[in-house]
Amino acid sequence: MAQTTPNSSKRLILFGILFVVLTIAGLYSVYGQFAGREVRFDTRLVQPWVLLALAALLTVYYVSDALRLGYTLQALGHRLPFRKLLSLVFINLFFSNITPMATGGGFAQIWFLQREGIPIGHATAATTMRTLLAVAFIFSLTPVALIALPMFNGDWLPGNLAIALALFIAGYLGFFTVVIFRTRWLIAPLSRLLHCLHRWHLLSDQRHQRWQYKARREMLRFAQAFGEYWSGSHRAVFLSVFFTAVFLLSLFSFPALLLLALDYSVNYLTTLALLLITTFIMYFSPTPGASGISEGVFGHFFRNLVSGPHLLLVTLAWRLLTIYLGMLIGLIIFRRTLARELLTERPKGNVP
Repeated sequence: MAQTTPNSSKRLILFGILFVVLTIAGLYSVYGQFAGREVRFDTRLVQPWVLLALAALLTVYYVSDALRLGYTLQALGHRLPFRKLLSLVFINLFFSNITPMATGGGFAQIWFLQREGIPIGHATAATTMRTLLAVAFIFSLTPVALIALPMFNGDWLPGNLAIALALFIAGYLGFFTVVIFRTRWLIAPLSRLLHCLHRWHLLSDQRHQRWQYKARREMLRFAQAFGEYWSGSHRAVFLSVFFTAVFLLSLFSFPALLLLALDYSVNYLTTLALLLITTFIMYFSPTPGASGISEGVFGHFFRNLVSGPHLLLVTLAWRLLTIYLGMLIGLIIFRRTLARELLTERPKGNVP
């Protein structure tokens, strides 16, 4: 990433534009389909107590996100200053929301962790473990939320679909269980994939041999790192799980606080369950950062809880607080880091 090429810069710009366009489309769909083409700003959202409460919740949201990665690294025997962990939070928010299927955030964090002297196997295991802990919470609780919420009873979730959803979740969690506990089982399929790419002349002989060696080496390091995580400090493992739960709880609490500020009487657990299901759907959205889809799903789920003039306002405020603000900070941090890298790598003779 430090050696950012023109092509990679162009891709980031294109993904950024796509994110903005899809976000606008998603907000417009909420405005046109669920909000009755009404929107009204409500000054109750900028009351001092509301702003203080939102600032406190944002603090918990960002700090717990940093600590869940920090304690995962501690379980692997590494420590990073809190300031750098917090920077990684914003870097992840930026890249994971402008790349399809949120693929960029983890790679960006791995690059930053390597810059801090953490081996790639441990960096990959830490970022993967942080994600898998959140996935385990979300995927295991989503079926409970679907069953508990009255709005999802009846024809919305017929028996066959419910069975298919349960099997899908079980398969998804099963795959990640293999990734965590039986990583070596993945070496053979990965090796066969590289053989196929070589047979189809997509990889040269030299690159095929090099990739085979690197793939096996990194998978073994990855497996070893996961073993070190589970056998590491019990306190660090417990706190990584604990702060993952705190992070998700704070993330899912923003709509409840916004509705409280607007004097809506909505059950807190209902809003948590709706955000849990919304986040579950976002995991499978092919658009950058689930842009467009997340806004539409949120508007669809909350249309019966929030009046038309407030629905678009709450949707926009939810995304602004949880995503847009963090992305902007992440972009600033990334540009500053990249500028420092370029200055460091610039030959002394070129310094003006």
